[in-house]
Amino acid sequence: MHRILCLCSERKASDELAQQLGPHYEVTPVRSLARAVSRLATGEYEGVYAEAEGLGVAADATQMILNVQMLRGMPDGVVLLDRENRIVWGNGRLCEWTGRSEVVGDSFYSVLGAPEILGPEFKPFDAAFSSGKSAASTLRCDDNRYYRVNAAPVECFDGEAADHLIVTIRDVTSEQLEQQKLAAIHQAGIELADLTPEEVAEMEFDERIELLKSNILHCTQDVLQYDVVEVRTLDEETNELLPLLAFGIIPEAEGRALQSATTGNGVTGFVAATGKSYLCEDTGEDPLYIEGAQGARSSLTVPLLLHERVIGTFNVESPEAGAFTESDRQFLEIFARDVAAALNTMELLAAEKATTAVASVEAIHSAVAMPVDDILNDAVNVMERYIGHDPDVVERLQKILRNARDIKQVIQDVGRSMAPTEARPACVRVEERPLLFGARVLVADADDTVRSAAHDLLERYGCVVETAHDGKEALSMARHASEESGCKLYDAILADIRLPDCSGYELLVQLKELQETPPLILMTGFGYDPGHVIVKARQAGLKAVLFKPFRLDQLLETVERAVGAHRGDETPVA
Repeated sequence: MHRILCLCSERKASDELAQQLGPHYEVTPVRSLARAVSRLATGEYEGVYAEAEGLGVAADATQMILNVQMLRGMPDGVVLLDRENRIVWGNGRLCEWTGRSEVVGDSFYSVLGAPEILGPEFKPFDAAFSSGKSAASTLRCDDNRYYRVNAAPVECFDGEAADHLIVTIRDVTSEQLEQQKLAAIHQAGIELADLTPEEVAEMEFDERIELLKSNILHCTQDVLQYDVVEVRTLDEETNELLPLLAFGIIPEAEGRALQSATTGNGVTGFVAATGKSYLCEDTGEDPLYIEGAQGARSSLTVPLLLHERVIGTFNVESPEAGAFTESDRQFLEIFARDVAAALNTMELLAAEKATTAVASVEAIHSAVAMPVDDILNDAVNVMERYIGHDPDVVERLQKILRNARDIKQVIQDVGRSMAPTEARPACVRVEERPLLFGARVLVADADDTVRSAAHDLLERYGCVVETAHDGKEALSMARHASEESGCKLYDAILADIRLPDCSGYELLVQLKELQETPPLILMTGFGYDPGHVIVKARQAGLKAVLFKPFRLDQLLETVERAVGAHRGDETPVA
């Protein structure tokens, strides 16, 4: 007995076919391609007959039958489901994935162990049947494997509703795990420098950095699952790569001096210089590699980039050759950007704190500088009256002078401790001028604005500035300074060419009575020299003149020259 499938719309057609073929043939009518395929899959039928209007569907059925072997070789699973979600036919991939010898006849979801449906469609098979369109979803199984399913209805050739689905199943475990890893890296990056306002207020810069290092190490080990890590930051001024974090690195490598350079500084120096990641698959064969972790066979190094600018390097190593893939490189680059952003956040917090401290100290110093100068002027004037008359009064006045000067010095010292130079942002960091640091400068001018500006400008560079209103005060302050040091005046004296009670030339003459070459600098407006003061002063030994308005660099350079010349001249007046 030969069994034949008749793909037709009415029972009458199959009966007619059976009469034509004779008693040795059993004809079974089917109305859809899916039913025909499912019947053929049982191996009980020898062929398919189709009436004229079903030839297209029959051709599809024939093609599917011919391609069964090809379907069996596909990496994706393909199954035919009926309306009860039972598997009518499959290409064998589900058997392979689930370790079962046969899946035909079983419920699709039971074969996969009742997986969790993650969406976007939470009833994909029902949706495909009801809408007549394909529906997709992602399934998560208990063994932490993920499958993407796409169900498409198979319509009957006569337009009737579909009663079978062709379902493709793709193993997307690696994709899902990568997405989860990306999400974990993203979250870890957010948490690297995530500090509450209370923590920002309470933690010092070093404490924040230690917290950041701890977070970086934790994320590297738990999220990226690397046990050997080294992070260095780039000092743009010296081009040095300074160690920030090292774990699993030998001490010699951790303390190794490295520069940002393409040669002679290992993979780390190369990455910093080029701004490109470097995958070392075999440390024994790579000419750039310098030993970092003991027994390391491969390494991966990526740049720390901030706004496409290299600010450091991030290196991981493994005892296995070829341990890192392109996927690892991408993950580490993503995390490295978060690390760079976190480091920048820490620097911004430190800069904000330093800027606030600088502003606060300068505001306090500005508020007390002029009143303290008034105390100094008054104390010196009174002390000169009592010299030789009442030693106790002189001693008390000297103590007042010391205390008044200590007030300003304490403010400056506090400012340096609150906002050390290295912690200040570039916008408020002043260049170092060693010759000015600690230099004692006297500024004599009747204009309060000039005296106040002298404090603001010169004290930024470490000068100890005192001021006087007129020539008499300036001379008294200079005389007292000379008595204190035994021979020297201030390191530099700036005076207006025309003081209320004397000219700059007259002040110079009186200062020469205290020291042969006083470090006097006269200040004047262009073209303003009544009585030819500058000419006379130059003839008397004046070395420097500042013409208003002068630039800050001109002021600093002129004072530096005066300080240098004065400190080199130890000869007092005989």
